[in-house]
Amino acid sequence: MIKAVLFDLDGTLLNRDESLKVFIDKQYERLFDFIGHIPKDTYTARFIQLDSRGYVWKDKVYRQLVEEFRLTKVTWEELLEDYVNEFKFCCVPFDNLLLMLEELKKRKLLIGMITNGYGRFQMDNIKALGIEDYFQVILVSEWEDIKKPDPHIFLRAVEKLGVLPNECVFIGDHPENDVQGAKNVGMIGIWKKDIHWPDAQADYVVNDLMEIPALVDGAMEEGNMNR
Repeated sequence: MIKAVLFDLDGTLLNRDESLKVFIDKQYERLFDFIGHIPKDTYTARFIQLDSRGYVWKDKVYRQLVEEFRLTKVTWEELLEDYVNEFKFCCVPFDNLLLMLEELKKRKLLIGMITNGYGRFQMDNIKALGIEDYFQVILVSEWEDIKKPDPHIFLRAVEKLGVLPNECVFIGDHPENDVQGAKNVGMIGIWKKDIHWPDAQADYVVNDLMEIPALVDGAMEEGNMNR
């Protein structure tokens, strides 16, 4: 019997690729006096490359940008501060995010989130999406001092929700950190398909968030999901 649905954030609920493009565009315009001598397309492309889909924190990204583009009017620390303060205003959700969460809420399911990243930054983004109140548990790796795919962070979320791992499904975009990490502790792993990864050894694959309630319905009716 499925009692809880847990999610990753970036690339699963938050369309991080689109959010980052919005942010870079706004940062370039906001700080044009300091970085405007760099062609916008050049700055954007290099930022995205260095960012490596969020797996490289921005201190390293901005240090590299300052060095490569020989920026003298702005420091990497100032660029980083701008990122931390302004990214939340650029958050783009995946389609049907709120509708999907409402459907899960109607089913009286527990809803949780496990996200790798910095605590304040991730919570700012969650609040910007307007979804904080849907979640009974939100674990951010910095605050938990542990990150996916370590099994302990998954088990910590399960304990806080008061359920068993096999009563949970976990949805995420990363084949190892999310899907395999969840499966390793006995959860059902659902892959939110991502073009950046060729495949994932998931129990189920979804392309759209609105596919999730139907999968959960099937699990609740059958008692468990046929794998």
